[in-house]
Amino acid sequence: MEKNKSQSVKVDNFSSTIGLAANPGFQSTLSIASKGLPQDDKPYNPFEHRNVQHPNTTLGSILHLLKSCLGSGILAMPAAFKNSGLVAGVIGTILAGFVCTHTVHILVKTSQQICVEAKRPSLSFAETCGAAFMYGPKRLRSWSGAIQKFVDYSLSVTYLSVLCVYVVFIGSSLKEALDVYMPGYQLSIQAYCALSLVPLVVVCQIRNLKYLVPFSAIANALIFLVFAITLYYMFFDLPPVSDRVMVANVSTWPLFLSTVIFAMEGIGVVMPVENEMANPRRFLGCPGVLNTSMFIVITLYGVFGFFGYVQFGDDVKGSVTLNLPQDEIIAQSAKLIMAFVIYLTYALQFYVPMEIITRMLATRKSNSYENLIQITIRTCLVTLTVAIGAAFPNLELVIGLVGAIFFSTLGLFIPVAVQTIYLWEKDFGRFNYILWKNIIIAIIAIIALVSGAYVSIDGILEDFGRHTVINIVDENSTVT
Repeated sequence: MEKNKSQSVKVDNFSSTIGLAANPGFQSTLSIASKGLPQDDKPYNPFEHRNVQHPNTTLGSILHLLKSCLGSGILAMPAAFKNSGLVAGVIGTILAGFVCTHTVHILVKTSQQICVEAKRPSLSFAETCGAAFMYGPKRLRSWSGAIQKFVDYSLSVTYLSVLCVYVVFIGSSLKEALDVYMPGYQLSIQAYCALSLVPLVVVCQIRNLKYLVPFSAIANALIFLVFAITLYYMFFDLPPVSDRVMVANVSTWPLFLSTVIFAMEGIGVVMPVENEMANPRRFLGCPGVLNTSMFIVITLYGVFGFFGYVQFGDDVKGSVTLNLPQDEIIAQSAKLIMAFVIYLTYALQFYVPMEIITRMLATRKSNSYENLIQITIRTCLVTLTVAIGAAFPNLELVIGLVGAIFFSTLGLFIPVAVQTIYLWEKDFGRFNYILWKNIIIAIIAIIALVSGAYVSIDGILEDFGRHTVINIVDENSTVT
């Protein structure tokens, strides 16, 4: 019992979502190799063996999932609808939401099944993936440790890629707001990204999670203010729906799909939320925490995407806040507030990859230069994300690329692969329907990855080349 207590983490119902990074859902401290344990007559119930000091209520768990999904991604939905059209966008959002919800369901259900077999109270995302190999086909069991590390590293890279998006978000928002008030000193998005480096480096030196929690509270309050302002301008004097494209060219659909996946996927916080519930049986099922949360998310994303595209049309930008009027103080303040929200959120999201890296550093035999190493790693990682963000400042395309490569892999492909491997020598149901269903989802994930990455990279290269030509022309004009 004392051992279980040492593995639990205090998480209040309304604390920061990123605070969940410190609990067993993100850490890999549990051993999954327990196949030699003696068998009891009574089936092992993992829920009865969880010892969480401050478990989340059902409502608190719903709020955690909502906070993880309702972030900056929802502001990119109008741009996603631009790439799909209104009718295709509504249908696509519902279908993508259903698939994302189902893959989360697969991951949690597989984790719970493995907990019973492994006689463990809970498993993290990475542990679930490793355990699926351990309790799957015998020839794959030796891969268990490598798969667990791979997923851990993938989560780190995914969060770092999201931070690159945040840098572009900050730079774009500052430029849109400040260019109006400083017409004689207009800077590029790259310049604003570079100016954000020092503040980001400073705030990311905070290592104790409890000092970051107030940032989450402030960010949550401010982002709802931005949503309210955005909705006001979104619904003000709406043009006719008939003025917009119903079904866009198929060539831009991959950008729609990758943007929606980027916006909706909260795969990194799913297992922590389920592991910290007072009644984890209520996570799945109908209505359940997962279904309730995702219904709200899909509805809000559909509303933002639909009416945002109706209001701003093909001129809509990577974040709909960038389309707000430049001659109104309230609209301009929303852009600055959003930049500040992303700045605070950056520090919170940065905690996740650093927590994984810190665990890796803990294996060192000596603690010499620990402080210097921490400062150096944090500074280098922040600098890297700022450099990448400044190099590719097209917010819409960067979001599409990150969604296509990282979230389609972690959020769609890995859950179905994990379930398939775990059930390979067990039961796929009547007519092997689980296997065929997982194959279809895996194909969708691969299509989203390949097509989304291709369209995004092609757009980024085209955008990069266009800016290069413009700079050359400007230099020649100056010389002349």
